[in-house]
Order: sequence, then C-alpha cells, then structure tokens
Amino acid sequence: MTDTPSKIAVVTGAGSGIGRAVAVELLGAGWSVVLAGRRPEPLEETAALVPGALSLTVRTDVARPEDVTALFAAAVDRFGRVDLLFNNAGTFGPGGVPVEDLSYEAWRHVVDTNLNGAFLCAQAAYRQMKEQDPQGGRIINNGSVSAHAPRPHSAPYTATKHALTGLTKALSLDGRPYRIAVGQIDIGNAATDMTARMQTGALQANGEVAPEPVMDVADVARTVRHMAELPLEANVQFATVLATTMPYVGRG
Repeated sequence: MTDTPSKIAVVTGAGSGIGRAVAVELLGAGWSVVLAGRRPEPLEETAALVPGALSLTVRTDVARPEDVTALFAAAVDRFGRVDLLFNNAGTFGPGGVPVEDLSYEAWRHVVDTNLNGAFLCAQAAYRQMKEQDPQGGRIINNGSVSAHAPRPHSAPYTATKHALTGLTKALSLDGRPYRIAVGQIDIGNAATDMTARMQTGALQANGEVAPEPVMDVADVARTVRHMAELPLEANVQFATVLATTMPYVGRG
C-alpha cells in the first residue's frame, strides 16, 4: 500500500454486508477509505480485513445531520479531500408488516435512514467536492431492485428506494458544472446477513413463500469499484446487479 493514495472514499454502512464488501474491495485496490457506521466495533473489524491499508473509522448515524457533518470533517481532516461517496447505509425496516399495521415510527425510521440519510451524506459530499482542488468527485447511491418493483409488505423500503432514484437523477444533473458524477447501483439478492432469510423462504407476489437464489456480495463490490474508478468524464448512471435466477424480472 502506498502512503500517498490518489483516491479517498467514504463508505457508509461499512460495518457489514455490502458496505463492508465494497470497503474491502476499495482498500485492497489502494484507496483510502473512511468507514462510517453506527457501531464502532464492526467498523474496526472491516478495517482489519485489509492489513496495512489506509482507513479511518467514524461512528455515524446518517439520519443525524450533526453526525454527517462530523463524518466529512473527519474525512477531510485526515485525507484532505473526498473523491467518492458510496451512499450505502440503509434498513429494510420491519419485514412482513401489512401497510395497515405499519406504525408511523417504523415508517419514519426507514425514511430517515434510507432517504434523509442518503440526502445528508450526498449534500455533504457535494459541498466538499465542489470546493476542493482539483474539483469534483463521484457519488454512488445504493438503490435496490425495489427501486423498480416492490416485494409484498415493503411500502417504506420501496418508497425510499424509488425516491433515491429521483435523488440520483437530480444530483447527477446538478453536479455537471462541478465535475460531480452521480450514479446508482440497484442490487438484488446479494448474500449478506440482511438477505439470509431469502435462501430459506421469501414471500412472493402470489402469496407463496419460496427460497430465492443469492449471489456473492464480492461481485457487487467489484461492480461498485468499476463505477468508482471511471474517469469523471464517464458515468454509469444506473446499474442493476442481481442473482441471475432470482424472480425479480417476473415479480407480479
């Protein structure tokens, strides 16, 4: 690993799952990575997976504006700039709850994390990328195939992921004058703790419960790295990466 890496990334939700896989992929490729998440211990575990790499762990609740401000201040203080934000932190919320039984508190928690948190992090990254020298950078939002088609009983998650697509488009347009490229990766059935239940049985649109195939989360991480390492003159606006035989295309 070099002591003067050329690229600095901020990865939210870096303590597990897709966030951990992407952070490890970037660290292994020579990036310096700021690992953000609500629990310090898993962040330290992620950093330890790539010995010798340059990383910084910052406890962050993305739904709290003051935490997001502190995250980007720490990133710039340590590394001087931000070249990439992987806007990954998110939650499914209460699974399998019919909309008529969903509490407002549960709805609000998903919206605060998946949408408001993504906005706050993107806003902070945008401000930094606009002002730094050289100007510019890249934001990759973690959408979902739920940004296209819902699962049963998933109103909060599906609504936030649809909204994230609109945020991606708006940020991509507004970032053009400042060399800020913004794209989105929509992921289906990557093998993580969050998706473990899908292999044993997931509720389908026809009311049946059926196991679903999953893919290696490392394949997602490699796709994010490809998007991240493009020159700023090129952008993957939207990418969909999913387990080949998952029922997504036939939902409904």
